[in-house]
Parts: sequence; structure tokens; C-alpha cells
Amino acid sequence: MKKLMTFALLLLAMSAQAQTARKFTINLTADSAANMVCFIPETPNGKAIVGIPGGGYSVLSNSHEGYLASDWLNKQGIAYFVVNYRLPNGDRTIPMGDVQKGIRIVRDSADVWGVNPNDVGVMGFSAGGHLASVVSNFSDYDSRPNFTIMFYPVISMDEKVSHKWSCINFLGEEGHNDPALVKEYSTQNAVKRHLTPPACIIMSGDDNLVPPLTNGLEYYKAMRMAGNDCALFLYPSGGHGYGFGPWFAYHNEMLANLGKWLQQLKAPKKDAIRVACIGNSITDGHGIDLAPQRGYPAQLQRMLGNDYWVKNFGVSARTMLNKGDFPYMNELAWRDALAFKPDIVVIKLGTNDSKPQNWQYGKEFKQDLTQMIKALDPKKTKIYLCTPIPALKPSWDINETIIANEIIPIQKKVAKEYGLEVIDLHTLFGADSEKIMDDGIHPNDKGVRSIAQIVAEAIKKK
Repeated sequence: MKKLMTFALLLLAMSAQAQTARKFTINLTADSAANMVCFIPETPNGKAIVGIPGGGYSVLSNSHEGYLASDWLNKQGIAYFVVNYRLPNGDRTIPMGDVQKGIRIVRDSADVWGVNPNDVGVMGFSAGGHLASVVSNFSDYDSRPNFTIMFYPVISMDEKVSHKWSCINFLGEEGHNDPALVKEYSTQNAVKRHLTPPACIIMSGDDNLVPPLTNGLEYYKAMRMAGNDCALFLYPSGGHGYGFGPWFAYHNEMLANLGKWLQQLKAPKKDAIRVACIGNSITDGHGIDLAPQRGYPAQLQRMLGNDYWVKNFGVSARTMLNKGDFPYMNELAWRDALAFKPDIVVIKLGTNDSKPQNWQYGKEFKQDLTQMIKALDPKKTKIYLCTPIPALKPSWDINETIIANEIIPIQKKVAKEYGLEVIDLHTLFGADSEKIMDDGIHPNDKGVRSIAQIVAEAIKKK
């Protein structure tokens, strides 16, 4: 009873102090079974959050795990949109589709609502936290959020270490016994380096409904292992299901921590020049701890400044050759790079193509490179074609002779045909062992900075 009275008084206070300029509801389905309640602040700062209530995928707890956050967020200038999604009843695509549609609507209406379309996040609670992590990892680029907030999230779909009914309701009576589906939608397994958005996880150590160790902590571990930006706020007590309720003992501390995390999460300018860095492990940042923050594309971002938006689409071991062992153009990163609609593309592929199992198809290197160039449309996009850095050792059967005498000449020929600018890293980076790791292939911290400097100088000359 005391909790209900506190909640009622809080709602009354919210109505007196609210910084919400407009509140309205948009139907997400023709039959109104799913809708999105929108809270637009008086003074938008460009950031938006799509709220995803919890409820074990059996009900929607959209009060303290939904609407209650609107006042605090609007006071920060953040637009807020609560998606009342349809329950899955075993069909996971239903709630996923509702949230994805909500994200697309927010981005499509960004100018009207004072939102930066590149600064749209999701915030999920419990099962809604799982749904937030699913949308963050399984969505196409246009409906993938820019950041993720999860309160005491269900992460694992293994009911032995998670919330049983969330698993059954999301995967269905048959699906929750399918080991492959359980593994796939246990979202710590879905985290992708560079592509999974930054996350903030809020939990209590005494949560006995959704165990933190096998859920939220597993997601944090996966994010940290990938080098992705992730914050973890683990409070000593509070149990489960407090959301934005003031009865949570650490409510004020939680708001302060979340607010500071949101403030440091800087979004690119709406009109920033988009730079896509396409490549293999050298672009990906192999061997560089926290590569998404310290790799060459991240350093390139800092060198170019806020007028540019640099994104890393590197994937280790990938080839330009479509018949190679790991073709780059088969990757989600390639589809994301196209969807990013870059103004500038920096391509650094070719090293892995020199391996014997790949270069047996070397006659197709030119046509596969040409395919990539045409897909990027050189008439609309400024494309920089980087030659590979020297291979100082034949690690993984990478062949320096093939790189220097066969791959680079083809790259230069294609660049000339399509009017592309060549960044000759093979020469400019040089065979300096002090800039290369012990494997003789990958740049170390010094080498990564050197690549960023060379690429930055080329871009600034345009």
C-alpha cells in the first residue's frame, strides 16, 4: 500500500513539474495491438530513447518500467518513446518487429521531434532488456539503436540460468528446447566488435529472479572482450523490477550514474562527413586492446575532428576475393558499410588474399575489387584505396612477394580506371619493425597511429 501511495504522489509531482511539451500515441499496427507513447521535451537536445517495458514476455510492466522515466528524461532534453509491443507467444519476430518499427519512426520523424537520427537508443527492463539486446544485435542498420540501456536484463535463453518464462515465451514451447536457438538468442553470443552499440547495464547483486552473474554480467563480459564501450552499475541490493521507482534504495545514485553515462555518450553531428573504414584485421584492430576505442579508425576520428563521423567496418581474416576462405563482401559489416551511406570510404584489403588457398583465385581479384568499387558508387563516394602494409614475416602463410608484385599492381590499375586515390601504405608505412607486432603482420600501437596519420593527411588534402 505504501508503494502505491508513493507512486501516486510521484505521478502527481510529475504532472506539476513535467518538462514534457507534447505527449501523444502512435499506433504501430493497424489493429492498435501495438503502439508507441511519445514524450517530446520542451527543449530537445537531439538524443532519443525508445523504452521497452519488461514483464517476462507475458505482460507489459509499462508504468515504473516505462512511462515513469519520461519526466526525468525530458528534463535532460531527451525525447522518450515507450513501445507497448505485442507479446511473442513463441513468435519472437512480433515484439522485435514492433520495437524496430518504433526506432525507424523516430528516425524518420527526427527533424519534426528535434531528434538527431544518429543518437537514438533503446532502454529495456528485464525481459525488455533482453529485447533491447536482441534489437541491438539482430537488427538491420536502419533499425539498430545507437546505444543500449538495460535494467536487470534477461540475457540468457537457457532457463536453467535465467528467467524460465521469459525463455519459454520468447522462443516458444518447441524453441526453448532447441539448443541452437537458445545459444543464438542468448545475446552475449551475438555481440559483434564495432557493430554492437555501446551499452549501459544496471543491476542489483541480490536479484534472485534474473541472476546477474549469468545474464547482465555475461553481456558485459562479451562487450569487454570485443572491446566495445560498455558500462556496468551493480548495486548491492534492490532485487528485481524497480525500474525508475523511487523505492529503489539507490534510485538517486542510479539516476546520477545513468545521466553521466548519457552525457559522455557523444553523438556525431547530423551533417558530419561520413567515413567508412573497410578492411581486415589491421582495420579491425587485431591485438590492440579496446580496438574500437584505440584502433586506427578511432584515432582517425580524433585526428579529423567533429566535422567527420568515422566508423570501423573492419573484420579480421577477411579477403577481397569472393572465393577466398573468408570473403569480406559476405559480412554484415559490408552490408552495414553500404547502409551507412558514407561520403568517404577507406578500403584496406588484400593482405589475406596473398595466402596460397586464396591466391589460387587471384585472377578474380580485379573483378571482385571492381565489384566492391561499383557497389560503393565512385561517382557519389570519395574512395581511397590503400595498399597493404609490408608483411615482415610469412605468418599465416601471408606472402609479401604476392602482395608487392601482384596485388598492389592490380589495385593501382583499378584505381586508375575509376579515378580513385591510392594511399600507398606499403611505401608510406614502411618496413619498420618498431611499428609491427611480433607476428610481422599487424601494427602495434605505434603502427596504428602511423596508419591513422597517413590516412588523415590524405583525407584532409581533398
